[in-house]
Amino acid sequence: MAATTHTVTNQPPPLVGYDVFTGDAALTEGVARYVAGVRLDEVREELSTLGRAAGSAHARQWGEQANAHPPVLHTHDRYGHRIDEVEYHPAWHRLLGHAVTAGLTGAWSRPDGHVRRTAGFLVWTQAEAGHGCPVSMTHAAVPTLRAEPELAAGWEPLLTSRVYAHELRPVAEKGGALAGMAMTEKQGGSDLRAVTTRAEPLAAPGEYVLTGHKWFCSAPMSDAFLVLARAPGGLTCFLLPRVLPDGSRNAFRIQRLKDKLGNRSNASAEVEFDGQSWARRVGEEGRGVAALIEMVAATRLDCVSASAAVMRQAVAQALHHTAHREAFGDRLIDKPLMRNVLADLALESEAATTLALRLAAAYDGGTEQDRHFLRLAVPVAKYWVTKRCTPAVTEALECLGGNGYVEESGLPRLLREAPLNSIWEGSGNVQALDVLRALRREPEALHAFLAEIGTARGADHRLDRAITGMLTELADLEGIEARARRLTERMALVLQGSLLVRHAPPEVADAFCAGRLGGDAGAAFGTLPHTLDLGAVVARARPVAGA
Repeated sequence: MAATTHTVTNQPPPLVGYDVFTGDAALTEGVARYVAGVRLDEVREELSTLGRAAGSAHARQWGEQANAHPPVLHTHDRYGHRIDEVEYHPAWHRLLGHAVTAGLTGAWSRPDGHVRRTAGFLVWTQAEAGHGCPVSMTHAAVPTLRAEPELAAGWEPLLTSRVYAHELRPVAEKGGALAGMAMTEKQGGSDLRAVTTRAEPLAAPGEYVLTGHKWFCSAPMSDAFLVLARAPGGLTCFLLPRVLPDGSRNAFRIQRLKDKLGNRSNASAEVEFDGQSWARRVGEEGRGVAALIEMVAATRLDCVSASAAVMRQAVAQALHHTAHREAFGDRLIDKPLMRNVLADLALESEAATTLALRLAAAYDGGTEQDRHFLRLAVPVAKYWVTKRCTPAVTEALECLGGNGYVEESGLPRLLREAPLNSIWEGSGNVQALDVLRALRREPEALHAFLAEIGTARGADHRLDRAITGMLTELADLEGIEARARRLTERMALVLQGSLLVRHAPPEVADAFCAGRLGGDAGAAFGTLPHTLDLGAVVARARPVAGA
């Protein structure tokens, strides 16, 4: 007699075989908002192709494999020669290679380049987040290298190439290259002024050798790294290649790989420079931090986009599960309390996506007003969106119940990934203090920020009150440093609210203003006022398999 105890019922099918891009209304509408009409069909097709790949069973499997088989460090070969190589699982190369060939390492010279790249980054990160680190750093290195036209001429075509060539060999022999960065040291962390790595000039102009250590160096198999070190003229930026033009290995000693909470597919290393580590100066001596400002801003935008992607994937999984799961005689998604939770999560996800695309559009705009706006909006967004990621993913996991706590669901990997972007590229306090720095030193930044949110004044009374409250905070500078987080949070919520009031459907904007600005919600997700049209918010956010 056949056993019947293991008949599977009331379990959702896997969320695969769908288009991650076209199944996301907030993302598709945002792209249509900012991309010029003559290019919109082309960009939609490009992102839809990437979206189908991200939603495929193959991509899901690659993500699982890359994290189940973390990178392995080989300091020496079998004969005792120092090689300092990191071995990645083949799935890592498939993910990273797909990102490169999709153009996610280059946006600086394409029309609408930042919007289409940010949208693509948000889509492909949902397949797996760890490989986004070298993608982000490679993209962000370009504006820093442009400070040295000779270096930029040789490196920029490789960094923006759609050719993935991961072997360590001279870049002159490669069709594409990846870049990393090595900034922080164990005694200083975020305080880059505490860097002790030394740079000694050689006879040839612009050439130096470095001596020192770096506490965090991500993606150590990249072709080159931007490094901070102390030259005779002060803290300076350098480009350090892994392989020298003659084919020999540069002195780049990988001491160990970090055993991290999440982001396990990506190698993060401690590295040493032994006094023979050859590097080229980027910019003037003593101007190292200034040379890196645009790179840091670009990687911070990617932190926002990656957090939005992790949130979106977690919310998509929660919506998919509850749409197929029945309890107490009805689908979970139709239960009023579950609908409140899902709608609240959907609001958080849409607000993050909408903000990321607005920042990208400001990069594409390139005007003085855009640059001033980004000076404040980037650290504000980096602070808030990355902080909201972890609680949002935790709540989405809970929507799956015990199923969400099991590795096979994919939610535990998202939860381990969720805190990362709040830490990398400057943790919360660093961002909040950067906001204060911009407010004190660059009044044009505040004017641009206020002009942005001012376009929505009068559209919602709760948003208007929140803007007034924010202005009151800004007018009171007494003890401002201790209130920096509070102020930054208010600025982020007002900015998100202004964007949703202008661009989102009325039910989404109404729910956001009620729950985030109107004080009519609790501290946990799922405490929105019951009078809102939460069903419409949930329906808008649902991913559609086969889309």
